[in-house]
Parts: sequence; structure tokens; C-alpha cells
Amino acid sequence: MRTERDSMGEVLVPDGAYYGASTQRAVDNFPISGIRFPRRFIWALGLVKGSAARVAGAAAHLDGAGAEAIAAAADEVRKGDHDDHFPLDIFQTGSGTSTNTNANEVIAARATELLGETEVASRRIHPNDDVNFGQSSNDVIPTATHLAAVAGIREQLLPALGRLGDALTAKADELATVVKSGRTHLMDATPVTVGQEFAGYAAQVRKGSERLSRVLPELEELALGGTAVGTGLNAPDGFAAAVIADMAAITGYPLREADDHFEAQGAKDAVVSASGALKTVAQSLFKIANDLRWMASGPRTGIAEIRLPSLQPGSSIMPGKVNPVMAEMTMQVAAQVIGNDTAITWGGANGNFELNVMMPMMAHNLLQSIELLAAAATNLADKCVAGIEADAERCRALAEANIIVVTALNPHIGYDRGAEVAKEAFATGRNVGDVVVEKGWLSVEQVAELLDLEAMTRGGIIG
Repeated sequence: MRTERDSMGEVLVPDGAYYGASTQRAVDNFPISGIRFPRRFIWALGLVKGSAARVAGAAAHLDGAGAEAIAAAADEVRKGDHDDHFPLDIFQTGSGTSTNTNANEVIAARATELLGETEVASRRIHPNDDVNFGQSSNDVIPTATHLAAVAGIREQLLPALGRLGDALTAKADELATVVKSGRTHLMDATPVTVGQEFAGYAAQVRKGSERLSRVLPELEELALGGTAVGTGLNAPDGFAAAVIADMAAITGYPLREADDHFEAQGAKDAVVSASGALKTVAQSLFKIANDLRWMASGPRTGIAEIRLPSLQPGSSIMPGKVNPVMAEMTMQVAAQVIGNDTAITWGGANGNFELNVMMPMMAHNLLQSIELLAAAATNLADKCVAGIEADAERCRALAEANIIVVTALNPHIGYDRGAEVAKEAFATGRNVGDVVVEKGWLSVEQVAELLDLEAMTRGGIIG
């Protein structure tokens, strides 16, 4: 251990740790969950600090050598070289000050080390005066949250949803002619094709991607420049805009400074909005996975219209049992994302005057939702959807046994007669065509034409 000092006095810090006294106090104060900020958030912190140092150096707010060392150290943080030096729990002070301080201390220590190596300067880089120049935890943490979310959505989630959408579309084309019974309320309905169902799933995924794309401009608006309360105190004019321009050049994202810094720091509506879009994607994936699970139920005593890939034994006691594990995984991910959204929504409501005090939890939940959905979509596409097979004979048999096909006869015999036919067919175990012909309401030829299952899947009035 070594002794470090901050504004509150001396603290023992582990030898070899780049962080200092203030970070160690937070380590001691918040042994809550063991959950740390994810890699992408640390990446975002490094991005902010590096760009700020470059801009401050170019404007002579920091000396050139110091600014260069800070930028180099921050770039190492961005690349993940020092993740072990970010030990803090996400459940901490609501502004995330502890984590911003953690970044400042790590970068300051490493930058001082770099200066010593080059012998350009002998002074020590200060975490607050130098690394945190022109910034506050109150604008850095929301900025890092937005940056990390934008990167996660653009680089991870949208490609994963595209992959799942493509897999569903390919399966829709493959199974376009397999006719099956439709179902509403889990009860028999008029016929559809398996391909039509899968095309609907693909459309859900595509629309989910579009919803996420629509929230990106909100997230690409950054709080940086508001400093402590939104007024920009201690940030030189144009500083934030220049830092954001540097980050935009590095990432290629259309980043911009917040339209109103009081909104950007006192509220977290953009995060809540993004989480809402993630929740919508989650419930879409839940519906898709649950449908696949139902259609594959069996293999002998369920619906058994499709077969999912067999991936692993499904029981420790029942030999030969295989479960829909990818569907169940996806449903659990969806439940977690929906729970994350509830916490984010409540967190967003807790903006008090000029600052939201739930930011670390909100940031963690948002980024976790992005990562979970991306992983679930990828695995559902590759390990489930791509290997699905339809039992065409089983689908056909169930569709032919479906008494609700009488709906196609409504324009010719009327709803009331149709209901009478359906009830009699169900009670006697006969098909509706035989009942209609027996009653003399239609001929055998008419029934054969009107009860064409393939024609029913195309809609319109038959005959």
C-alpha cells in the first residue's frame, strides 16, 4: 500500500494502482454489487478526456507537453489498456463523480508517468486542474453515457438485428408455400403460410431497428459544456464544441453540443427514450421467440409444426428430451431489458433541479440492454432461426382439420349458416365441406374451390 492525499486527508491506496485517494474512498464506501461500468463506458470516458486535452493544449489552456501526455494516457484508457484501474461499483454517488474522478486520477498518473519517461517535464499532472479542465462530472458522465450508447447501438445492436432480420426473411422465403392453420387467442383461425408468419417476424425486427435509428440523434446530442449546473462555468467559450468536433472526427458519428445544457444535465429524457426503443425491441423478440417455442412444442403431443435445432440435452431425468433453449434465452433477455427500462424510467424521473442523481444506474442499465439484445439477436439468428425446419405434412393436416376455414364461405352462405356449419362439424368430427354439401347450400365443386387453403392465404373473396 502507499499513502495518497486528497482534499479530505490521507488514504492508503494499493501499490501499482493508477487511481488515487478519491477513488479509493469510493471503493471503500460502495462495496455494493461488484458490478463495474462496462468496457464501452470506459472507452467513452477515455474519448472525452483525450479530446478535451487535445483541444485545451491547442488553445494553450494546458501546456503542450502536459496536454500531449494526458491525451496519450486517455487514448490508452479508450483502448482498454487500463481497465483494471477502474474498480468502482455502479451503485455510487448519483452524479457518477466517483467514476469521473477515477478516470481523472488514472489518466493523471499515467500522463505523469509518460512525462517522466520523455523527460519533457518534471511536474505532476493534476487530476482536477489538468485532466478535468473545462469539465465537470455533471456533464462528463451524461456525455459518456450517450457516447457509449451510440457506439453500442451503431456498432453492435443494429448489425445484430440486421442479421436476425435477414435470417427471418430467408426462412420466410424458404417456407413461403407451407400452409398451416392461423391462430388468434391461441385458437384456430383462417389459414396462413409459415412464410407469412416469418415475414411478419422479420418486419418486427426491421421496424425495431428503425425505431432505434430514430433515437440516435437524441443520443448524439451531448451535455459536455454545461460543467457543474448547465451554465458552463470554468469552460472557455467554444471549448465544448471543439472537443465534440474532435470526438466526432475520431468516431465518425454526427455528434453535437446540447441545444439546452440545463435540459441535458437536469433531465435524462434521451436515455429514457432510447431505453423505450430497446424495450420495444425486447418485447418484439419475446413475441417471436415465444411463437417459435409454441410452434415447435411436442414433438408428439404439441403443435409440432416446426422443428428447432437440437442443441443440448433438455433434462437431467428424461432421456431424449430437447428444449427450445435459444427461444427461452431470448425471452429471459427480453425480461431483463424490460426490467432495466423500468429502472431507467424511474431514474429519469429523479432529476432534481439542475442534476439527475441516478446516472450511474441508468448508464449501466442502458448499456447492458444494448449488449444483451445484440447477443440474443445474434444467437437466435445463428443457432435457432437458420436451422428451423417445417413439418409441411403436419401443418397441412392441422389446417385441413381446422373448422374455421368455414369463414371463406361467409360471402356465399352467410355468417349465421357458417356458424351452424362450424358447430356441427366440430360436434360430429366431420369437415365443414361435407356438412355444407349435405345441407344442400353449396355443391361439391363449389366447396372444393372455396375451401382452397392456398387461396385463403392470399386474402380476398374466393369464388
